[in-house]
Amino acid sequence: MKTARFLRLFGERPLTVVGMIHLRALPGTPHHDEGVEPILDQALIEADTYYDAGIHALMIENMHDVPYVRQPGPEVSATMAVVASAIKQAHPRMPLGIQILAGANREALACALAAGADFIRAEGYVFGHVADEGYLEACAGELLRYRKAIDAEYIAVFTDIKKKHSSHAITADVDIVETAQAAEFFLSDGLILTGAATGRAASLEELRAVHQASRLPVLIGSGITAENLATYAPWTDGVIVGSHFKRDGHWANPLDADRVRRLMDVVPN
Repeated sequence: MKTARFLRLFGERPLTVVGMIHLRALPGTPHHDEGVEPILDQALIEADTYYDAGIHALMIENMHDVPYVRQPGPEVSATMAVVASAIKQAHPRMPLGIQILAGANREALACALAAGADFIRAEGYVFGHVADEGYLEACAGELLRYRKAIDAEYIAVFTDIKKKHSSHAITADVDIVETAQAAEFFLSDGLILTGAATGRAASLEELRAVHQASRLPVLIGSGITAENLATYAPWTDGVIVGSHFKRDGHWANPLDADRVRRLMDVVPN
């Protein structure tokens, strides 16, 4: 079932494709160099490439900021807000999302508000878990109160459940359907399922179970390719694609326009 915020952003199309822009390393992080302008230029070029290929929505993420920290500095949020604002000005009709690693969900909301973006991807929404950055506490109550306080309730919050790059041993007695139901009860606008790591496919069995048990829209957040899209499409409302769109299918490589077009050619109408 598609929520009001989901429908407002993406309409009634059978499947929404969100193209991921992995920003170059941001100020203050180990791989950063050359200032902000190259970050902005690369993001705008990729946004144009996605637009020309007919992608439905865009998303930015600070993927190159390795190793991630749980509270990235204000220089990261500020730069992402500048980049998001420029993309939104260039493509005002395309829904735009923001994710700030790791687990910086309040910061992502603030950026979305400042830049005129439309949604965020939130980690650690329900049930605490151990990620490779350390322990991430559940944040749903605090996050939605913050959204209310800054008058940003139009911004959708799509939430990872049993997120990738994490250990879920401390919640091993809570399966993914129960996690999805908890996120729904805590007012998520949509659920995101992933594989175990970036670029790895989600479990089709888990996807079907969540799709059947939840009234929320379900998105796949990793591992989608032009070759497997048809297998997953009947059970999902949207896909967030990054790695597959890069040269040789590796997230750190440049965007490959031919790969984007090949996937868009097989998207259900």
